[in-house]
Amino acid sequence: MADSRITRVTLKDISLKTGYTINTVSRALKNKDDISTQTRELIQKTAKDMGYINNSLASSLRSGSTKTIAIILGDISNPHFAIMVKEIEKSIRKHGYVSLVINTEENSELEEQAINSALGKQVDGIIICPVQKSVDNIEYLKRTGIPFVLLGRRFERTDFDYVICDDTNGGYLATKHLLEKEHKRILILKGPDYISSAKDRLDGYVKAMNEHHMEIDNELIQEVGVVSGDSRQVIKRVLDEGIQFTAVVAFNDMMAWEVIYTLNRRGYKVPDNIAVVGFDNIQSRFFFPFPLTTIANSKSKMSKRAVDILLKKINDPKSHTIFNEIIQTQLIVRDST
Repeated sequence: MADSRITRVTLKDISLKTGYTINTVSRALKNKDDISTQTRELIQKTAKDMGYINNSLASSLRSGSTKTIAIILGDISNPHFAIMVKEIEKSIRKHGYVSLVINTEENSELEEQAINSALGKQVDGIIICPVQKSVDNIEYLKRTGIPFVLLGRRFERTDFDYVICDDTNGGYLATKHLLEKEHKRILILKGPDYISSAKDRLDGYVKAMNEHHMEIDNELIQEVGVVSGDSRQVIKRVLDEGIQFTAVVAFNDMMAWEVIYTLNRRGYKVPDNIAVVGFDNIQSRFFFPFPLTTIANSKSKMSKRAVDILLKKINDPKSHTIFNEIIQTQLIVRDST
C-alpha cells in the first residue's frame, strides 16, 4: 500500500532549490531586514510555489510565544461584539498576532471552558468580556499568570486590568435627553444586576431622574436578560400589565430594535407614541432603514486600548502596573426620539 502521509516542504528543501543557506531562507521567510528585498522575494516565491507551510508550533516551542491572543465574548452574534472583534484583530495584526475567538453565551461554565481552551492552546494573552455571575473564573485566570484585560465590564476590586466605557454617563445622557423631550414615564430595560455596565447605566438613569425631581417608579425599572429575544418578552408583559410609559431606555441597541419591532406590532409608532434610546451606536458601522437614537462608545478606541494594555503585559511580565481605564460616551440623536 502506498504511503498517503503528506511530505512537508522544509527549509532545507527551499535552501537546495534556491541555493541560499537554511539560515538565509529562514530569515527571508520572517521578513528580516538584513536580507535584501530581491532575495526575500525570490525565497518567498519559491517557498509558496513549493507549498511550504510554516510550522508555527515548532516556532512557538523555540520562542515561547504562539503570537495568538484569545478574545472571549458573551455573544458574537451581537453586532457590538462583532465590531469589537474586528477592531481587536486589526490592532493585533499590526503586531504580528492572530486571534482565537470564543463565545460564552453569557454562561459561567462556558466561560470557564473558554478560558481553559485558550490556556490549552498556549495563547500569549486574553481579552475577555466577563460573564460576571461570579468573580471565580477571573480569579482563576489571574492565578495562571497569563496576561489578560477585561473589556466592557469590570469588577469592584481594582486589581484587574480593564477598559470600559463611561456607562453611568451613558445612562444619564439617555435619560436626560428623554426628560428634556418632556417624557415623564421613562421605562428602562436594564441588564442583570451582576453585570457592571447594567448597574452603572441604571445609576445614570436614577441620577438624571433625581436631577429633574422625578419620582423613581420601580414598575418602570425592568430587568432583561442579555440573550437575544428577552426584551421582546419583557416589553410584551409590560404592555399587557398596562404599565404606562412614553419612552424607553434600552440596555443596548439590539434590545432597542426588538422593542421598536414589538411596539410596531402592537400598533405603537416610534417616536410619535413612544420614544426609544439604545446603547452602543452600532449604526456607526451598519445602516438600518430607521435611524436609532443611541449612546455612542468608541469601540475602536476601547479595542485598541485593550490591545495596547495587553501587549504591555505580554512584553513586560514583571510589571505590576494596573490599568483601569474609562472611555467617554456621548449621545447620538436620530429619528427614534
